[in-house]
Amino acid sequence: MLRSIRPVLTGALILSVAACSDFFGNANAVNEDPTLAVAFQSVPMGYSTAQNSYGEESEGTGPFFPGAEDGGMGPGRGRGRGHEHDMGRGLGPLIGFGIKADFLGGRGLGWLFGRGRHGDPDVNGSLADCTFNAASGRVECDPVTGRRGLTIERSVAFTDTAGAVQQAFDTLTTDRINTRTAISGSFTRRDSAVTEVEHSSDRTIAGIAKSSTQHRIDGVAAGRESTTGTDSSGAFSVLRVAFDTIAGVIIPKADTGRTYPTAGTIVRRMQVTRTRGGETRTLSRREVITYDGSTTAKLVVTQGDSTRTCSIPLPFGRPTCQ
Repeated sequence: MLRSIRPVLTGALILSVAACSDFFGNANAVNEDPTLAVAFQSVPMGYSTAQNSYGEESEGTGPFFPGAEDGGMGPGRGRGRGHEHDMGRGLGPLIGFGIKADFLGGRGLGWLFGRGRHGDPDVNGSLADCTFNAASGRVECDPVTGRRGLTIERSVAFTDTAGAVQQAFDTLTTDRINTRTAISGSFTRRDSAVTEVEHSSDRTIAGIAKSSTQHRIDGVAAGRESTTGTDSSGAFSVLRVAFDTIAGVIIPKADTGRTYPTAGTIVRRMQVTRTRGGETRTLSRREVITYDGSTTAKLVVTQGDSTRTCSIPLPFGRPTCQ
């Protein structure tokens, strides 16, 4: 049974967030290449398994590779309602085409632990391999190795309305759930290209108790996907880093029908850097979704030096951009 998951997850998250912050902060030091925009068609491999705003359909069929029209990984699968599909041609929202249903109108919270295309289904609802640790106040779970050889570490903490720690989820009294997840591992393609990933997240959902009238979601996640290999043009390396923060997102409870956020923000950033033949090029993208209590969410997309402002009808609808 895993006993050191709390410091491991916290340390991994801090390191990943720091690395992403430094990377985005130095973006102007590298030549931007708009042809890299195809990398934003999906999120890093395994990243949707972490606790963030991306759904499992936001991942493509594998890691990002340069050269092919689709980036070598297949397009993101989140082609449902409310999404445009011109990511490779301009500033169409959103990264990976998708956002979890929780944040665009849903009937439940879902994904306590997350479920990515390269994760393991048991990560979602089963706590059979988990044990309460009185010292940490958390339910800590054995590592799980999913498809593509990625290892998932996770823990969860339950508290009631008074803030008292609970050993297990109680449908009547549990009011707050904090989940921590870390995903790491490597994947080797048939052409011997190697991809290494390291993701982590820390998310809290409050207002779970039946007496509560609304949920509140806060969280942070960071991801890193690094690939090295050789193709017809020679040796290359590609790095995708992602950062995702959810701040004060309020979702009112509803007995029937769908509900959607009435307050809070979601900020998502990704940057891709490709090095080949001694030349390094990069492109970054930032998305900010703001909820203000109206039936429309505001979306601001910045890619390179260009910015577009869009509106998203809630709970579902096609973004309209200026």
